Order: sequence, then C-alpha cells, then structure tokens
Amino acid sequence: MSDNTFDLVIRARQCLLDGELRGATIGVRDGVVAAIGELDEEFTGAGSVTIPDDHLLLPGMIDTHVHINDPGRADWEGFETATKAALQGGYTTLVDMPLNSLPSTVSVDALETKKAAAQGNCYVDMGFWGGAIPGNEADLEPLHRAGVFGFKCFLADSGVPEFPPLDAAQLRDHLEEIARIGSLMIVHAEDPETLAAAPSVGGRAYSDFLASRPDESEVAAIALLIDAVRATGARAHILHLSSAKALPQIRAAKADGLALTVETCPHYLSFDADTIRDGSTAHKCCPPIRDQANQDLLWEALRDGTIDCVVSDHSPSTAELKQLDVGDFQTAWGGVSSIQVAFTAVWTAARERGFEFADVVRWMCERPAQIVGMTGKGSIAVGNSADLIEFAPDELWTVDADALEHKNKISAYDGVQLTGRRYSTWLRGTAIDTSAPAGAFVRR
Repeated sequence: MSDNTFDLVIRARQCLLDGELRGATIGVRDGVVAAIGELDEEFTGAGSVTIPDDHLLLPGMIDTHVHINDPGRADWEGFETATKAALQGGYTTLVDMPLNSLPSTVSVDALETKKAAAQGNCYVDMGFWGGAIPGNEADLEPLHRAGVFGFKCFLADSGVPEFPPLDAAQLRDHLEEIARIGSLMIVHAEDPETLAAAPSVGGRAYSDFLASRPDESEVAAIALLIDAVRATGARAHILHLSSAKALPQIRAAKADGLALTVETCPHYLSFDADTIRDGSTAHKCCPPIRDQANQDLLWEALRDGTIDCVVSDHSPSTAELKQLDVGDFQTAWGGVSSIQVAFTAVWTAARERGFEFADVVRWMCERPAQIVGMTGKGSIAVGNSADLIEFAPDELWTVDADALEHKNKISAYDGVQLTGRRYSTWLRGTAIDTSAPAGAFVRR
C-alpha cells in the first residue's frame, strides 16, 4: 500500500485542526488518522467521503461524567440506551461513574461485573471510574492497575447507601494512596454540615430547593479539598462546579501550582434558577442550577481557563423517582438526563456569547481526554484514533424528549430549541450508527 492510499479518505472544507477550521483531507488507515493533507491532496482510499461545505468535521466528543447505572439499576438507564444516545449526540467515548449501579465499582471484582454488563452493548467506546469509599484504600491500586481512569468520592451523602461519603480524615488517607499510585481523585464537593444547617422545605418551589443547597456548601467542600491536595500532593478534579463563589479559591490554588482541575455541566450553562418552573423536577440536580449572574461567571471562568472542561453529568432515573406528577424537589431524584443533547446545548449557548467551535471542542473533547489520561483521543491528529463526527453547526431543531434514545424519556431540555446537529460518526475510521454496537473498552 502506498503512502497515499488509505482505508478511508474524508475531505472537508471545514475541519477542526489545531484549534482552527480549515480545509483538509484526512487519510485513515487501520483505525487511526494516518495522514492529514490539504483539501486537494491526492489521497485515494477504499472508501471516500466528502463533507458538505456548510458542515464541520470534528473529533468525536468525550464525556468523562456519565451515570449508566447498569447493572443493578438498568431500569434507570443501561449501556445500550446510554451509548445510543451518546452516539446521536456526537460522542464517541464515555467514562462511566462508579455508583448507582449494583455493585458500585469499588473493587476489581465489581469492575469485572460492570464490564460484563457492558460487553457487546456499547455503541461508542467505554471506560470506567473506580470508587473511593470508607475502608477501600487497599482496592485503589488493583483498580488502578485494572485500567480505571481514577476514583470518585463524595464529601456529602451520595443519595445511595452503598456509596457512602468520605470525611476529612478519610479523604486525606485516600488522597495519599492516590498520590502514591499516580492516579486521580474526582470529587463531588458539597459540605455535609452546611447542607444540614440549610433550610429544608419540601414542595414544588424551586427557590426552596435552591436554598437547601447553598453556595457555601460548595465553597466549604472545595476549601477542604484544596487543603488536602496541598497536604498530600495528589491530583484532584472538582466535579460539576455550580457555584461561582468557589472560583476565587480555585484560581488561587491553580496559581499556587496545585494539581487541580475543574468541570462544569451544560445545565449550569443553559438554565438559570429564575426561569425554572416550580415543580419541574427534570431540572433538579445536586449541586443545583443557580441564578443568571452566577451563570455569567461560570462562562467567564471557562473563557479564562479556570474551569477546564464541560461534561454532561448524565444522571437519569425512572419517571417515578423523578416524581414528575408531584413535582416535589426535596424528594425527587436529583439528576439531569442530557447525553444526547449536551454537546449541542453547549454550542447553542456558547455561540451566543461569542465563543468559537474550537472553544467548545476544547472543553468537551480535548481537555477531558487530557485530564483523565486518555491517550490517542481528543483531537484530529496523525496517530490518533479516527473518531470523527460530521456536524451541521447552524441547523435549528427542537428537543422532543419522547424522541431521545434515553431509556426514560425525561429531559430538562424538552421543548428547547437548539442550534447544531450531528449527521455522521466514525469510530476508529468505521461509520457507525444505532443499528449495531461497535464500542470497545478503553483504559487509562
């Protein structure tokens, strides 16, 4: 085979390369990007695709924060439905959270149980997080060697009894072990004492729910985490940052050179507390969606790099648990189902604020891969996996929850008009769709 002959050749007038859209020809061989040439480069291939001029060729998105809940709670979601939704939404790789499934992924045996449930049911590539709970320090190194991308812990109640939180001393013990083995701790940062002291009033009023999860809970928990990172030298990642009041201490910690990274989520960037209808428990999540001024500051933190990435935190449940008919924010399950719309939702909001496509792809593809140590993915580059999507950036459509691939047809985005739609997806250079699972396991 000559150097200019490939398994697949894709030509695109707008291809995202090194942070800019330009004309390019991509040559794919053996599942990886083997060559990148100019738009008129004389590449030949067994297959050839030309992307329409008004569409973009992008790397497949990477979501490192997804709750699939399988096995054990597959009636909430499952590998088949979650990965079909991800494929439709422009993702080619997911990393599954260690809780809400039964068993939780807190040992190698539990990881093997999780992988057995996923085997043959994934339409995109799938990796896994391990869990850090009281008493499982000895399980961290074996899970690390088994390929998990790091370890998740809670500092407050997780919502499920089999995944208890770490107190301050346990957090330090786990971080010392994580520093020793060279792994990463990802942290749900809300402070239990602050939450316990906050007013807790059941009912349909979103304002009451918001008051029950105050900014101070995030500020206090993140301060605790920063002190623990400083003391142990471990790497840590703050999950689903919702409160802008925590940004000053995060900026200071990063300026001090601490190994700290931060994510936020599409729902914090798309919705605000003042416009959430009372009783709309599809919008309930923890930490909560806060006000418009807070959202503006999150966007500024993305602009200046204080927040590193945007992930879905796709956290589905059954309609019964969401209590859609009752609308009680205190008793409804907390979580936003969004994997199929997350990428488009962020692009819709970002373009209105003057961001470019390169920004969104950096937040939702490149940086997630870098943070978790996922090599060979995250950008269109020679030697990287040929995980690619064709995307129409200007196409308008309205979300219909009933038409989503999610197992439970619940979405905070139901009825919302978005801009941008995925058309085609290639995983390791092969065109994929929802007719047959083609995903593989990926590891650290």
